This record gives sequence, structure tokens and C-alpha cells, in this order.
Amino acid sequence: MYVNFVFGGLNLTQYLFAFIIGGVICLIGQLLIDYTRLTPARILVSYVVAGVILTGLKIYDPIVKLGGAGATVPLTGFGYSLAKGVEEAVNKDGLLGALTGGLTATAAGITAVLLFAVIFALISKPKMK
Repeated sequence: MYVNFVFGGLNLTQYLFAFIIGGVICLIGQLLIDYTRLTPARILVSYVVAGVILTGLKIYDPIVKLGGAGATVPLTGFGYSLAKGVEEAVNKDGLLGALTGGLTATAAGITAVLLFAVIFALISKPKMK
């Protein structure tokens, strides 16, 4: 498949693939910002939806296996987590899992975002423009 480069107990090949795949995902986003009239909000939503669709088509799983955090940390990874959570919950709980699986799978990330938003809202001083 590919050669593993290990240095001091670290598998450098994993870091390389994470860097490349994460970089390609970011490059696509930057190209969309530079060469289309899409707003950043629409690009972010498109990334989440693309992650869900690619996971549903079984395309994103091999990318995650190869790229690790390079594929799961960007917003496409959030879509991947939502889709995997729904898939697992539907297999376990039936149709009800379609409603609960995504939130269950991403609860830690959503909670962290809400917590940090409250903290920064309390410590920042907004200014009117």
C-alpha cells in the first residue's frame, strides 16, 4: 500500500497523509472563496453537506482511514460524523435513529462550541460600528 516512515516512535506517514488531505480540503475552500461568488457561510454549509453525501456514498470512509484527523477535523468531517451517527443509530434503533443519531454522535463537539461561545460572550466587549 504505502511505506511507513517511523521516527522516534512517530509514524510520519500518518502525519503526511493528514497534512495532504487536510490541505486539499482547505485548498478547495480557498478556491471557492477566490473564484466563485459563494459566501463563506454557504461554503461552510456546502462542506458539511458534502461530508454527509460522501459518507452516504461510502466515498469518505477510505479518505478518513487514509487521512485521519486531516479528514475528520474540517467541516466535511462534521458531516461525516453526522452521517455515521445516523447510520449507526438507524441500524440499532430503526427509524427513530434517523432523528437522534446525528446529535448523539456530535454531542461533544456541539457542547464545546456552545460552552466556548458563552465564555467568549462573557469576556468580550462588543463595540458598535
